Amino acid sequence: MGQYFDNVEGLAHEDIVVHCVVGGQTYSLKSDRGVFSKDSLDDGTRFLLETILQADLGDRLLDVGCGIGPIGLILAKADPKRHVDLSDVNLRALVCAQENAKLLGVASQIEIITSDVYTSISHLYDTIVSNPPIRAGKKVTYRIYDEALSHLVDGGKLIIVIRRQQGADSVYAHLLSLFNKVEILGRHKGYVVIAATKEHTHNV
Repeated sequence: MGQYFDNVEGLAHEDIVVHCVVGGQTYSLKSDRGVFSKDSLDDGTRFLLETILQADLGDRLLDVGCGIGPIGLILAKADPKRHVDLSDVNLRALVCAQENAKLLGVASQIEIITSDVYTSISHLYDTIVSNPPIRAGKKVTYRIYDEALSHLVDGGKLIIVIRRQQGADSVYAHLLSLFNKVEILGRHKGYVVIAATKEHTHNV
């Protein structure tokens, strides 16, 4: 049986609509079989969005492992100045994300990119956001952390959500070994939102 981070050949499609409330706004998103949290908005995704929706995230964002797109698309909807790239390896999820961009009226603000973590990513971003695909294993999730630095502008942030029982403490410690500044933005029902900031480099 394939996982949500796989592309499963021959899996039957199912028209699913996910209704969710974030920041007092109601959103309806197209979903399908074979994608992450296909029937509802994942609790971690919701908490991440609620935590950073009003934050200053800059104008260029990347949602790594975007699934059907709730994080990147709702962040785009919250600020029309934002350009958000959404990337994933799951082609079925990306089709949903493209449809959802149209449903939310943000298609002109977003770009959908098929990418294994950062493999097909060439831009620099003010903020990279992710609800890491924990079931894909540390080899994948730690690439999201390790390779973020080379895709952030000076002063840019990597913001993730992870559960305590899925290794939030060890991820926090690992980020401290990579980034100049790491902080906890919020905790809720076992979920932790962590922001890691790339230090400004100064030319001598």
